[in-house]
Amino acid sequence: MKDLSTPDYLTKEDVTALIIAAKKTSGLSWEAIATAINMSPVWTHSACMGMNAMPSDKAQALVTTLDLPAEAVAVLEESPTKIWDQTVPTDPCIYRLYEIVGVYGPTIKALIHEEFGDGIMSAIDFNMEVTRVQHEKGDRVKIEMSGKYLAYNAW
Repeated sequence: MKDLSTPDYLTKEDVTALIIAAKKTSGLSWEAIATAINMSPVWTHSACMGMNAMPSDKAQALVTTLDLPAEAVAVLEESPTKIWDQTVPTDPCIYRLYEIVGVYGPTIKALIHEEFGDGIMSAIDFNMEVTRVQHEKGDRVKIEMSGKYLAYNAW
């Protein structure tokens, strides 16, 4: 692994590794990091993993919060290239999300089309929250997603 303590050029992967190491060292939660940069924990984690570009002020705030190299700001501001190495991931938690989409994706699509017409839910103009819900049969994970509806154009 290359020495990231004195970077001459950092990649998104380098910055993600630095963020994860700094998070462990600092003991901060994703919630605390998100609060420090005034963003949601979902968006913050996604951007820290290289899946979203950070506005300059958020990138600078993250670098300050986690005491990262100044060069990380420019990398955090870069538009990402989203490439997944696996078609279906093997991590049990992520795999279950794929399973949910596989089982309920056609249903969600049908209900969106029935309610809104032929279109999609945007993942660009999008919000998501992950919360814990107490339940008598065991705590539940609640994932709430809200995306702008975009109708398909006919021309």
